[in-house]
Amino acid sequence: MHALIIEDEFLTAQLIEDRLRDLGFTSFSFAEDEDGAVAAARARYPDLITSDVQLASGCGIDAVQRICDENPTPFLYITGTAVMVQERCPRAVIVQKPFGMADLRAAVREVSKTAE
Repeated sequence: MHALIIEDEFLTAQLIEDRLRDLGFTSFSFAEDEDGAVAAARARYPDLITSDVQLASGCGIDAVQRICDENPTPFLYITGTAVMVQERCPRAVIVQKPFGMADLRAAVREVSKTAE
C-alpha cells in the first residue's frame, strides 16, 4: 500500500512513515507544501493521505480537498491545530500531535472502514 505524507517537518514525516510501515504500508511519497502534495498524488495515486494543516506553503486541508476532488482517497490529519480542522471539516479523522502508535493505528482503521 502507498501513502502520501504531507508534512513540512522532516523528523515528523519520518516518524509517520515508520509508524505507517508498521501498519503495512510499503511505499511513500512526501510533500512539504500544498502544490507539491497535489503533484505527488497525481504522480502516484495513494491508498492513504496523512496531512498536517499548516505547511511551508499553502494549507494541508486545501491540499487534501484538491486531491480528493480529483480522486477520492482515504485521509486523516496529523496536526497540532485540530480545532482548525474541526471548524472546516467536522467529520475529519484527526490525530493530535504529539501522537502515539495506538492513535495512528485507530485513525488508519477508522478511515479504512469509511473507504470500504
